[in-house]
Amino acid sequence: MSVNALLYSLLSQPAESEWLEFKHNYANERQIGEYISALSNAAALVGQRCGYVLWGVADENREVVGTDFNPVTAKVGNEPLEAWLSRLLTPRIDFRFEVHHVDERRIVVLEIPAARQMPTRFEGSEFLRVGSTKKSLKDHPEKERALWELFRHTPFEFDIALADLEASRVLELLEYPSYFSVTGQPLPEGRAGILEKLEVERFVVPRVNGRFDITNLGALLFARELSQFPRLGRKALRVIFYKGISRVHTEREQTGARGYAAGYAGAIKYLNDRLPRNELMGQALRQDVAMYPELALRELVTNALIHQDFSVGGSGPMVEVFDDRIEVSNPGVPLNDLQRLLDLPPRSRNEALASFMRRAGICEERGSGIDKVIHEVERYQLPPPDFRLAGDNTQAILFAPKKHTAMVAAERVRACYQHACLMYVSSQRMTNTSLRNRFGIEAGNAATVSRFLAEAVKSGVIRLGDPGSKSTKDRWYLPAWA
Repeated sequence: MSVNALLYSLLSQPAESEWLEFKHNYANERQIGEYISALSNAAALVGQRCGYVLWGVADENREVVGTDFNPVTAKVGNEPLEAWLSRLLTPRIDFRFEVHHVDERRIVVLEIPAARQMPTRFEGSEFLRVGSTKKSLKDHPEKERALWELFRHTPFEFDIALADLEASRVLELLEYPSYFSVTGQPLPEGRAGILEKLEVERFVVPRVNGRFDITNLGALLFARELSQFPRLGRKALRVIFYKGISRVHTEREQTGARGYAAGYAGAIKYLNDRLPRNELMGQALRQDVAMYPELALRELVTNALIHQDFSVGGSGPMVEVFDDRIEVSNPGVPLNDLQRLLDLPPRSRNEALASFMRRAGICEERGSGIDKVIHEVERYQLPPPDFRLAGDNTQAILFAPKKHTAMVAAERVRACYQHACLMYVSSQRMTNTSLRNRFGIEAGNAATVSRFLAEAVKSGVIRLGDPGSKSTKDRWYLPAWA
């Protein structure tokens, strides 16, 4: 078999380095495990996507001499070498052995992905390459600090979801026509033009052997099936409808298959088509009205997708529909105070994901969208939404219609606070009249609204805008933090 592009590139290197090791027949299994740890961590530090060990190459002159080492048949006890190594590595990185032949001489290439999120360990110990020498990472604290600093600044979106793929396989896995559709670009005629665009967006990364890696960003946005990507299958949007107000009886459940950008419109349609609706009587006509404002629901679902913490394993964004409420949740706690979601600029862990969703028109350019949620809730005169933490998850809850007379004190206080925040960010004043309109209360019942305001002031969430005002008619209010 002829020398492929990767092997040619490695043999062309002038010498061993932090990310490259040449061996002849040396094949001690524990040493291989330590080399995997060392080369993985060193590759991350020097900006290489992978480290490599080559067997069958002379170290001094990189002459191809061949090797007796065969990873396919090698065992540790009764356990295959590859399985044994994988079991003792933390985290389980996707290293791989490849066997090539050059002039009928066997060459073994071990490809080792660069460490991501945490150092790669073997049997609980961390190693590193310093120059061409394997060392314990603990003996080089300055490099250990640099490695952790690197992990803190490497976004999850640009980690690799699937590696070493043929171009045709990339286009099978990614719903690339949707990318060109949502960005308003014409579809290129050839495969090369399509892949070039995907590379520019950092959805795919070319390898030196002419193959490609798909990043988490590319998969999360445009996967045809997220389940094809092992680390991302649980990050698909789940929609669950329950019978009643508890989770005892599930009526239907659907887990999205496609990436967020490709599948967003379909997910929202699926949800809206199955939500209850109200029939309102006008002067002459019946009007069919959604129980929940679609815009508010869209904003909450979008926030759950783009603000989730991908480091929280085993869960993903979810919409749960009960008879009396909708709960939208995502893994992770918000980076802003839950009480300041409406006025503070949003902070996202996933800037690349959020940026593309904005470009695609799925979420807004500015703000968190929470102001739109509150505006729509008030327009529908619904109870105030609740934003809360539930373990490692953030929840946003929309409630079904309820008259103000049926609301408990906590709901009335929350409604007053949210109304004050909305008026403040809109450069307007919260007054008895504005709150009365928010609840749909007749002008003759202004005293009822005054009691609501007094409750909110006493609870400390709002305050008088002009404490010196003598006239109750002229009073206006601010959020306590304003």
